[in-house]
This record gives sequence, C-alpha cells and structure tokens, in this order.
Amino acid sequence: FLETAAYFCMKPKMGEKEVSPHSFFSIWHEFSSDFKDFWKKENKLILQERVKEAEEVCRQKKGKSLYNIRPKHDSGIVSKLFLFL
Repeated sequence: FLETAAYFCMKPKMGEKEVSPHSFFSIWHEFSSDFKDFWKKENKLILQERVKEAEEVCRQKKGKSLYNIRPKHDSGIVSKLFLFL
C-alpha cells in the first residue's frame, strides 16, 4: 500500500506520519466514480454518432434502388384480345 501511495505521490495529511488507507481510497473513490461517469457519457455520445451515421447510410441506400423496373410489353394474350374489341 505504501509503495502505491508513493507511486501516486500521496503525502500524509497534516498531523499524520503516513498516508492512511482511508484518505488514499477516499480520493481514489472520487476519481474512479468521476471517471466512470465521464466514460458512460462519452460512450453514449459515440453511440449516438454511430446511430446517426448508420441512419445516413440507410437513407443513401434507400435513395438508390437495387433493381430496375422495366415497362410491361403488350405481347400477351390479353393485349391481343383487346385489339379485336
């Protein structure tokens, strides 16, 4: 624990000889909860951007048709029957 506290340059509070686990972990808890909140917000923003991009791709693909519709030719039996009427 003391090596970890020294690695993060923690100094004991006034009147204490060493860094107490309570003071170290109270600061660590604040940091980790803030980091978690920012992480969630950032992931939410990234997800929204990806959804917008996917919607744009869908709109572009809907604009282009994947198949062509050819006009119907009047060469069947029904068209020949209507010629005589």
